[in-house]
Amino acid sequence: MASASQPYSLLLLPGDGIGPEVMRQVRRVIDWLAKKRGLEFKVEEALVGGASIDAHGVPLTDAVMAKAHAADAVLLAAVGGPKWDGLTFEKRPEAGLLRLRKEMDLFANLRPAVVFDALVDASTLKPEVVRGLDIMIVRELTGGVYFGEPRGIEDLGNGQRRGINTQVYTTDEIRRVARIAFELARGRGNKVCSTEKSNVMESGLLWRQEVTAVHKAEYPDVELSHMLADACAMQLVRNPKQFDVIVTDNLFGDMLSDEAAMLTGSIGMLPSASLGAPDANGKRKALYEPVHGSAPDIAGRDIANPIAMLLSFGMALRWSFGLHEEATLLEQAVQNVLNTGMRTGDIMQPGMAKCSTSVMADTILREMDKLTAG
Repeated sequence: MASASQPYSLLLLPGDGIGPEVMRQVRRVIDWLAKKRGLEFKVEEALVGGASIDAHGVPLTDAVMAKAHAADAVLLAAVGGPKWDGLTFEKRPEAGLLRLRKEMDLFANLRPAVVFDALVDASTLKPEVVRGLDIMIVRELTGGVYFGEPRGIEDLGNGQRRGINTQVYTTDEIRRVARIAFELARGRGNKVCSTEKSNVMESGLLWRQEVTAVHKAEYPDVELSHMLADACAMQLVRNPKQFDVIVTDNLFGDMLSDEAAMLTGSIGMLPSASLGAPDANGKRKALYEPVHGSAPDIAGRDIANPIAMLLSFGMALRWSFGLHEEATLLEQAVQNVLNTGMRTGDIMQPGMAKCSTSVMADTILREMDKLTAG
């Protein structure tokens, strides 16, 4: 059993839509760990996204940003919804999430795509293609076309306008995310596939050259391959199990990680982690969030799948708190419950038992009890 010499500091940002519902289930797991494992968490909760806009007029306040900087880890559920669609880009709910990533310098986004044995038939691909799938996509998160300058929309006159976004990467930005990928691979299948468009983009050529340089100098024991992003998108559907760790830029990572997520059968099943650079003590700023969105159409109905949110907390246990045993316990409980046939609506299959958000969490907590009994 792990024991804490001081409380683990955790900032919860439930956000919008189904966010508060799935975040409540995390609170229950935190309470279980405190009661059954003797772990002490210092938990604060704050507003982000549309909820913050409604209360404060901005998607993230300076005060909440300061809390995020101070916390050992930040857990965010979801932001956005049609209620705020008419706002300008910088005032929309999603701007709160982008500010967190940028100001915390969370440059590496880790998105696992894992097919649980019990959900093989939920994928749209053939069972033999996805059975046993376990991919980690490492996406560079604070550079590239989403943040490059110049950007904007300019008036050219005569009824013509031009939209501008700039793809920019530096050596340091590429090398630091490549190191994350290589380190992860050493604990997995020891293979990294670096993905870009070096055939038509100078930034892609630089990406390939810098990843190759890091590999040669620091990680020659890891197998490195390169693949163009469009080819990688095709291969994820054709033969996804060829991949172990994929490292790529912000734009391609956005697309490829969503594609990989759907190989698993439901985007509601997958967590993610966004990590910063280690400080002098080896600690990293980190934000954890499920891959799914705010799903406002089902908000407040207790039918959302809480598993991605719970597994995001599991990633926090592992990456921010070093509680590997507790993270594995939670992951095993989820696996066991799925094996019994318990399903929320998004992963429902014929012959299975459909359940609510809260009942799914109930069952996972009972399974954690069973796994630690005696």
